[in-house]
Amino acid sequence: MNPYPDIFSIGSQKEFEKITLKVFRHQYEHNQVYQDFCSLLKKDKTNVKSLEEIPFLPIQFFKSHAVLSSSKPIQETFTSSGTSGMISSKHLVTDLSLYEQSFRKAFSQFYGNSEDYVILALLPSYLEREGSSLIYMVNDLIESSNHPKSGFYLHNYDELVQQLIKIDSSGQNVLLIGVTYALLDVVEKQTFQLKNTIIMETGGMKGKRKEIIREELHEILANGFGVSAIHSEYGMTELLSQAYSLGNGIFECPPWMQILIRDTEDALTCVDFGKTGGINVIDLANINSCSFIATQDLGKKNPNHSFEVLGRFDSSDIRGCNLMVI
Repeated sequence: MNPYPDIFSIGSQKEFEKITLKVFRHQYEHNQVYQDFCSLLKKDKTNVKSLEEIPFLPIQFFKSHAVLSSSKPIQETFTSSGTSGMISSKHLVTDLSLYEQSFRKAFSQFYGNSEDYVILALLPSYLEREGSSLIYMVNDLIESSNHPKSGFYLHNYDELVQQLIKIDSSGQNVLLIGVTYALLDVVEKQTFQLKNTIIMETGGMKGKRKEIIREELHEILANGFGVSAIHSEYGMTELLSQAYSLGNGIFECPPWMQILIRDTEDALTCVDFGKTGGINVIDLANINSCSFIATQDLGKKNPNHSFEVLGRFDSSDIRGCNLMVI
């Protein structure tokens, strides 16, 4: 049984902060890796009184340690898609129902009922390997859409193009979720004028294409698909929650997830709204692993808790994080 079932009914910032500090104390007591990390920073249950004082575990720990706050059996191990030779992150999940609640409730909050859509997924690099949390989520959404046309496409772009034009022109709402490079491949084959389709990119060139800035990418995709905005999903193997952008690269979190921005020179200090720094994520759905993750993404936060992702640290920039990897 999840010790904090109320994480999915958080209704205010005060409530979020109260539950977050409760989760911090729980994980300090039950996660030896996290407790050792906190101890090195001279932080413990007695001297952490605010969100800004919580230590954020560098995301690389998921590559080198079993990050667990629960002694229950592992139900699923989600792994990251590292390029060949790289060590993959492993997220050991002891309660899949938490992940399912998290992504279903978040999808419903931002998009409504999955049954209102034909959900098409173009995620070849994820489909071709085991252990993708994104595939697990999208597969669940496809099944819950309960539509015979919903499904995954691997490299069968021609079939996808035909289906997309046909379904969109019938007036049916469509959600096309795709990895960035594959969506670019599609619009190079065919341009569209879609009227009833949401295009959602999940990021990632996976070494297939040169990285380009988000504004340029979204302009190419919006023009290619004939839509006014490109939606985005911000998630990762190490998180059980996702943030969504409905356009313009502005992401919003569900109520049980928030981000803080850390100083790039001093990883233990948070910066103000509007300033660029490293993205720290509080994900309360990670109750059984670690809810406090220092990512390798750069971003900035707005006063209403929305945020932008501006890129990634390169290896020379990450010294502030490396100092904390023991």
